Amino acid sequence: MGKNNNKIAAGSSIGLGSILAVVISWTTNKSIIWAVIHGILNWFYVIYYMITQDGWNWF
Repeated sequence: MGKNNNKIAAGSSIGLGSILAVVISWTTNKSIIWAVIHGILNWFYVIYYMITQDGWNWF
């Protein structure tokens, strides 16, 4: 009975890429729909934003 209790939350986490994508999308667009779509695309949107954004500082 005690072995299964610690495995419940193991698969229900949000990744860093999703959080970054949602924050960048919300800051840029102020739209919940776009934030959800970009959250699903996560790292693809983050990389796209870094490449296409003018004045992006890599460091």
